[in-house]
Parts: sequence; structure tokens; C-alpha cells
Amino acid sequence: MAMKTTRRQVLKALTAATAAPAILTSTRAYAANPTIRIGHVSPRTGPLAGFAAADDYVLKGIQQALAGGIENNGKRFNVEIISKDSQSNPNRAAEVAADLILGDEVDVIVAASTPDTTNPVADQAEINEVPCITTDCPWQPYFFGRNGNPAEGFEYTYHFFWGLEDVIGNFLAMWESSGAAKKVAGLFPNDADGNAWGHPELGFPAPLQAGGFELVDPGRYQPLNDDFSNYISAFKEAGCEIVTGNMIPPDFATFWSQAAQQGFQPKVVTIGKALLFPSVIESLGERGNGLTSEIWWTPSHPFSSSLSGESAKTLADGYTAATGRPWTQPIGFKHALFEVTRDVLTRAEDLDDPAAIVQAIKSTNVSTIVGDVNWGAGPVPNVTKTPLVAGQWQQSGDRMELVVTTNDLAPQIPLGGTLQLLS
Repeated sequence: MAMKTTRRQVLKALTAATAAPAILTSTRAYAANPTIRIGHVSPRTGPLAGFAAADDYVLKGIQQALAGGIENNGKRFNVEIISKDSQSNPNRAAEVAADLILGDEVDVIVAASTPDTTNPVADQAEINEVPCITTDCPWQPYFFGRNGNPAEGFEYTYHFFWGLEDVIGNFLAMWESSGAAKKVAGLFPNDADGNAWGHPELGFPAPLQAGGFELVDPGRYQPLNDDFSNYISAFKEAGCEIVTGNMIPPDFATFWSQAAQQGFQPKVVTIGKALLFPSVIESLGERGNGLTSEIWWTPSHPFSSSLSGESAKTLADGYTAATGRPWTQPIGFKHALFEVTRDVLTRAEDLDDPAAIVQAIKSTNVSTIVGDVNWGAGPVPNVTKTPLVAGQWQQSGDRMELVVTTNDLAPQIPLGGTLQLLS
């Protein structure tokens, strides 16, 4: 029976024919142990660089943990990780993903940090028939942003993270407990995240209305906007006491500065993406105190690494000790990305067969430093969810500390304090 030629094999052959002499062969065949190559893409530079600030530390730890290789079907494989910068640009993310797939010939590709990186990388993997695992992006922008069909799903691309239903549930629980008026100002950018969060049915509007909240949404703004005056006027006129949205740090800094200048004083400000990082909060000075956000991962999360055995606290403390900087939420998910990949590669029936690796991804059921990852659990094909809580940046001595104040959807995550209204 004739062997099926995959699209990836054809593209690789064309690339090899035009980019290198035909006599060149892979050095993998001559190594004492064969090598598995893992491609990694994240935004090391650009406006999303905060998501990748811990990449060097995490990758160093992963390389140490995998220094002895992995065992698969009684055979030892070396592991090589090739990491590339998306520069916070979707087009660049697609380009470096294609380079990893067609040039470096990676066996698996992984990516993290907002749909600007996860989606173009996953699309390249799907087209070129390469197994792909992504994280650090709500599942709706990942799945529906790639025109996913819940009846069919994708073949090669898989994702683990929480969803908009989880962030909405946490935000509503936090706002209900705040006592603030149920008028919510919406700040949604014209990008994959903003359009998903502001979507009439799949995003915030319908659940907010069902919960008795009134959403004031003046429409999408362009990322890196320098004037939010019209938005602020609309929010003041409507009497909004709560602000929400999904913004990159520069946009939130601009909005929050102009809000102060124009006398807009909400009681609760809960923003996704921008308020995740200590560096952003520190840059806001006193006006960073009391801001709220979703919380994916903290040192107090009761999970440990299946790869290194480290607890969440040990991993976070190790980062601070090594860098002198406070822990950040993506640390846990960057580490978990390689936990899951290692687990998949040890179980795949044939590491030379992408379909076998995909089958191992589908059957994953592993406890990681961010919680359980099990693609048999849904909510749609190719997606599995991790727990989410919410909390507030509160002054603790001479620094700001992110405190879990709402855990209604994930009671296994301990509370660290109570919500305080903005003064």
C-alpha cells in the first residue's frame, strides 16, 4: 500500500530543494540518542513583552529538568528547545512558526501569550500538520478567533487555559460584593481579545445584562490609542462606578491618567491583560493601589510540577531569587506548557509520527503546576480549562501585592484578603 504524503512533507521537500543542497542530511541519525525538537514562540519584545519576561528563567529550568532527555517506548531521546520571538506581532508570530516548522523541522511547536501569538502559531501548525500546544489566551479568542467549529474542532492544535465564562463569573462575583453601582464602563480594543470580550453573545454584554448590570460600551478603540476623552465622557455621563475591559499596558496607562485629569473616579477598576504584571502596577505609582484583575496563577496555588516536583511557591520564589524581580502569573503557565509537552512525548506510540503525537495530546490527563490538563473534558474539541480566581493589588509595606479576593469558581485556591474600594 502506498504511503500517504502529508502537506508538511511536501512543503519541507520544497523548502529543502530551494534552501539547501540535496546531499545534506539531518545530523539526528548520527547522534547517540535521537533528538526531539520543540519549537517555542512567545512575545519577548513589543507591547506584550511582560508576558514573556520570565521566559529565560523558565526555559533554563525546563532545560535542566530535561537534560537527561525523555524516555519513550524504552528508548532515550534528547530534547532540543528552539525559542523564537513573535515581537508581539501576529504576522511575525506566523513567520517564526513557519521557520520552526519548515526550517528547524520541529516535532512539536508550543506557544503562549494572547491570541496575537497563539493563533497565528496554531494556524501554521494546523496547515503544516505539526502537533501544537498553546496556553495563556482565553479559549474563545483562540478557538472561535481561528474560525473553530465545535462540531469538528482542529486536528493538530490544542489549547489549555480558562475561558471568558470564567473571567466573567469571577468579575461579577467581585463586583456584587463591592457594593458599587451596577453600571459598568467597557473598554474593548479592536483586536482578537477585545472583540471576544465585547462580543454581544460570547463576551461580556449578555452575562452582565443577565446579572442586572448595565454595560456602557462606546465601541472598539484602536490599540495604542492616545485619547480616551470620548470614552471617559460617556462613562461619566452614564454614572459608571465600575470599569472593565481587556487592554495592553500602554493603553490602560493612557486611559487611567486621562481619567484622573478629567475627574472620572470609579469605585472598582477590573482590567484584563494590562493589570497582570507588577511592573505595570509599579509604573502607575499610588494609582496602582486597589486595581483589580483576573488571577490565573499565584505562589499560593495548591499545585506542583509533574516535571520538576516544584510547588507553585517554590517556582515563584526561585524566579525572584534568581532575578530580583517579583513573580508574574505567566511563569506557571510557561512551565506547565513544557510539563504537558513532556508528558505527551513520553506517551506517544511513535515519535516519528505526528498523528501518534496528536493522539497522545488528546489522551492527556496530567496534574500540572497550574492544575489538571485533560483534553477529554472539553468545553469544545481541542480545549481544556484551568481554574481562575480574581483579586486586587494592595499595598503591603513598600510594595504592591496581588491578593486573591474572589474564589467562587475555584474554592480550592485560597483567599488572601478582602476587596477594598478605590478611594
